Amino acid sequence: MQTRKRNARDQPSPRRPAGRPTEGRRAEGARPRHSEPHPRQSEESSSRGGRRGNSRSSGRSTSIWLWGAHAVQAALDNPRRYISRLLVTSEAESRLKGSANRPVAENVTPAALAALLPAGSVHQGLAVLVKPLEVLDLSEVCEPAKGVRSVVLVLDQVTDPRNVGAILRSAAAFGVQAVVCTEAHAPPESGVLAKAASGALERVPFVRVSNLARALGTLAELGYWRVGLDSGATEVLRAENHTGAVALVLGAEGTGMRRLTAEQCDFRAKLATNAVTGATGSLNVSVAASVALYELARPAK
Repeated sequence: MQTRKRNARDQPSPRRPAGRPTEGRRAEGARPRHSEPHPRQSEESSSRGGRRGNSRSSGRSTSIWLWGAHAVQAALDNPRRYISRLLVTSEAESRLKGSANRPVAENVTPAALAALLPAGSVHQGLAVLVKPLEVLDLSEVCEPAKGVRSVVLVLDQVTDPRNVGAILRSAAAFGVQAVVCTEAHAPPESGVLAKAASGALERVPFVRVSNLARALGTLAELGYWRVGLDSGATEVLRAENHTGAVALVLGAEGTGMRRLTAEQCDFRAKLATNAVTGATGSLNVSVAASVALYELARPAK
């Protein structure tokens, strides 16, 4: 596995976790402690990423439509979600469960509902008009949980809303603590993303940051080992090699992680795929995220 070259700004850590091999692969059982500096902490990492109050990332002035049974019910069940309208068809009304966050439903025809939404939207007779979720603080949301393994997904310019929605859905299934993406070059909160997430947008903290390198520095300060998923890596991702809190970094399809993002990673690892001759050797980013999360969720041997 390749390691980042040390430069003049790197700060040596006097309390480096014992037993960590010099080539960058972490010894089994080694784990960073929240109270100790990360082994590759730099001056840049001391700046916190994803703070509250950034108007560019909040988008609170614009309402959006969410549609589909799972996305709508999850929004109704989410006390953090502000909902101004609930539209239902007579056939779909019985699907809704009671919720304290539920406004008075407006009965509409399927044609009238479809006219309000993007062409081809599979609304299942349900839609809500909502405000985007409030901006989350990276440090608060990603504070490692005690007694359980903490995993954070970091997306480096993954722009397809369906892929991001599918990643959120997998994140919910595997108990991921948060999904982090950039404000720019990432899909905005939308009905398409929420439909693909199948309710996970309301359940998994979705954090947007202005600078991904700084955010990765913050995660290091919190005690996360930053593992970049890279098909060109020499090491295969295995749960037993990464036993502490893990920030799994995924790059955009085609281009992968950017150079500065890759340099912030403590390790790079690939999936144990076995490509058939003549077939593509890479996975869709949302599929790769699911496979990687499954691997990390396996008990260490």
